[in-house]
Parts: sequence; C-alpha cells; structure tokens
Amino acid sequence: MTSQPFVLAKPLECGLSLSLALGPGADAAKALKRLGAAFDSRWGTIGVGEPFARALGKKVPGLATFPAMSAPGAGVPSTQQSMWMMLAGATQGAIFGNLQKIKTLLQSDLVIADSMPTFHNASHDLSGYEDGTENPKGRKAVKAAIVSTGAGLAGSSFVAVQRWVHDLDYFNSLSPAKRDAAIGRRLDSNAEITTAPKSAHVKRTTQEDFEPNGFMLRRSMSFANGGIKGLEFICYVAHLDTFERQMRRMAGLDDGIADALFQFSRPVTGGYYWCPPLSGGRPDLRILGV
Repeated sequence: MTSQPFVLAKPLECGLSLSLALGPGADAAKALKRLGAAFDSRWGTIGVGEPFARALGKKVPGLATFPAMSAPGAGVPSTQQSMWMMLAGATQGAIFGNLQKIKTLLQSDLVIADSMPTFHNASHDLSGYEDGTENPKGRKAVKAAIVSTGAGLAGSSFVAVQRWVHDLDYFNSLSPAKRDAAIGRRLDSNAEITTAPKSAHVKRTTQEDFEPNGFMLRRSMSFANGGIKGLEFICYVAHLDTFERQMRRMAGLDDGIADALFQFSRPVTGGYYWCPPLSGGRPDLRILGV
C-alpha cells in the first residue's frame, strides 16, 4: 500500500485548494465510488472529512472534526467540510484542465464550497521567512506523516488545512529586529534566535518540545487573491493530535503565551481530512465501504 504522491513530495509550482460539501439530496456512496474509480493521483491529493464518513455511516479511526479555538484577539475557526483536494500542477492552466475532469465526477453530489489558487513561493512565506525549515526528512518524514498499520489505513495520512490571512502592511512596518523576534529566526540567514521571546513562532512550535514529539510534514503554499494574501497551511500527520497539541500551544491555551504570529496573521479556515492510501494508483476507500 502506498501513500498519495504529493504527501511526501514537495509541492509543484501551482496549486488549487478545494473544499467540497455534499449537495442537497446527494448520494454520498455513489459520489465517492465515482471519485475512487477515476481520481488520478497525478492531479493532486484527495482527503475525506468526518462529515462525509458520517453520511456513509462509517468511521475512519483517528479522523475527527477540526476543533474551534480562541486565541487572544483572534478566533481559530473550524470550517470543516466533507472533502478537500489540493490540485497540483506546473501551471494554473494544467490545474484548470484537471479541475474540469473533477467537476464531471462531482456532478451534483458534491459542490465546491471554497477554492483558493496557490503557488509555491520557493519554500518561503510571503512574509519573506522560510517555511518548513524543521520538516522531517527521509524515514522520519514517513513516520511523521504516514499511518503505518491497519487494514485500509496503512499508507494513508491525515491532514490539517488552515488558511492564514496576513496583514503584510503591518508586519512590514515593524523594524527588522521585531519581525525576526516575532518569527524567532533571522530573515537574512534563517538562523534560529536562541534569545527570542517565548511568544516567537519558532518557540511556540518547536516539535521536540512536545511529548510525544510533535513532528509534522508541512506542505504549505502561498496565495494572493482579491486583496487577501497569506499562507494555505497544510500539514500531514500520522495522528491528528500532533497538530492539535501544537495549535493549542500557539493559541496560548496551555500556558497563556500566544504565538506572535497572531500579531499580523489570523486563521480563517480550518479542516481535518483523511487522505486514503493508493491501490493500483487509485484511492483505496474500502474502510468507507467503497
């Protein structure tokens, strides 16, 4: 059993993040069967949300609904949908072509609730700082992102998807020292600042500080669309509690210290999805009865 290719591979230059909802009178089983039989893993990654599993009367062990939280001055919303896809391509034109194929498969059973064109910004966030510096590599990446055992589960992954909208005008108005202190790294060298405040993003999310360790495989992409810009945060994990523990710490729910990221950015979406393994190049959906 193999994982979907874009879980472990680096993102292509362009993407399209899609959240899908079941349409009125939808036949969830038929819709999933159509997608399972025809979805090509070269198009991107597909993930199933808990609402879809519930519509089928099934349960995916380890899958949950994204929890809403509150951070100082900002909400951490849950916008959980039935399904999520991250389409990938070298160009937006290639993605557009694959999107037309997917729409044919969706018919009226699944409707696009949200979409966002994304791009790979040379592994950097629009703030200028490198994203995913602490990503595990090799076998450690597989251990962090891929479920290792279980019939119909081995080779799968769970993903947390959040859209963070940046106020770059405010962030860029800060002095370079204050920007570095908020992130916890130096912009010019990407070196970690050991004396950074406890609120620094790096300090809040140090993976080794969690018990058990909170290693995640980040595959985030940037976006700039209609006056809003920021990061489509995407992380693959073998267990969703890995992300949840980190998000709670960022929001300051554990010790009262909120991540400095909230000074210039806020999450506006949040969803958990199960990315099934592949069998014969197609999603293996037997755990959902398909």
